[in-house]
Amino acid sequence: MTDLHPPKLEIFDVAAGTNIDPKGVPRDVEEYREAPFGLYLARPTPGRPQFRYLESWLLPGLGLRLTDFWYNPGHERDQDFYADVVRVDREGSRWRTTDLYLDLVLKDKVSARVIDTDELVLAVARGLLSTQDAEYALETTYAAVEGLAAHGYDLAAWLSTKDITLTWKRHP
Repeated sequence: MTDLHPPKLEIFDVAAGTNIDPKGVPRDVEEYREAPFGLYLARPTPGRPQFRYLESWLLPGLGLRLTDFWYNPGHERDQDFYADVVRVDREGSRWRTTDLYLDLVLKDKVSARVIDTDELVLAVARGLLSTQDAEYALETTYAAVEGLAAHGYDLAAWLSTKDITLTWKRHP
């Protein structure tokens, strides 16, 4: 892997109604919703051939960004949710995530698969990620996998033990 990137930063500006993607491009957000446990956003994804819309929850207490991608025909994936392991910081109405490379692919009530471990290891080796952030990423991932496994990979059941109830546009 030679094209490894530094940790991706993303800004969620609730007051401005924008999501500034890791490339610095501001995207209009259709809906922001704050909850005691995190921030929800929903927005179209113009110019993306794979998917047309996304919904995400930033969950600072769990170190996760959970996303439901609305895939276009022919680009579907065998997943219900995608979880980025992140650090979430907040300053007023602006939330910021730092992606820590590890991700989980969740097939609700079936399985969870950890991906991008190679990126995490290489990022540490190349000095792009501190060992403290790598340790946080691993501990966050272990906790999520353990929690999901203990609840039959049922995302809502696991989150309910954390007093978190997520609402989505297309998932009951």
